[in-house]
Amino acid sequence: MSVGTNLLLDAADAIRQRGAVYGSARDNMQRTAAMWSPVLGIEVTGHQVAICLMLLKIARLVETPDHADSVIDIAGYAAVLRECQDSI
Repeated sequence: MSVGTNLLLDAADAIRQRGAVYGSARDNMQRTAAMWSPVLGIEVTGHQVAICLMLLKIARLVETPDHADSVIDIAGYAAVLRECQDSI
């Protein structure tokens, strides 16, 4: 199996594990958006939260470009983003 395929499987596994602890990723993004909205003074959506979390991981990769966990997290957040886009 390729490195990329393994990365995607790792991301899927992380989503499943976190879902068992925190509930649906989509619901969590929406809950986070509802909490960020009053702090930022604008309406934030679940898909925007997923995008911002990907950007956070990208910012970390600028500092440590070989950190595999950040790349796995980006793949996971991309999948969560896709779930959130279904509600748009």
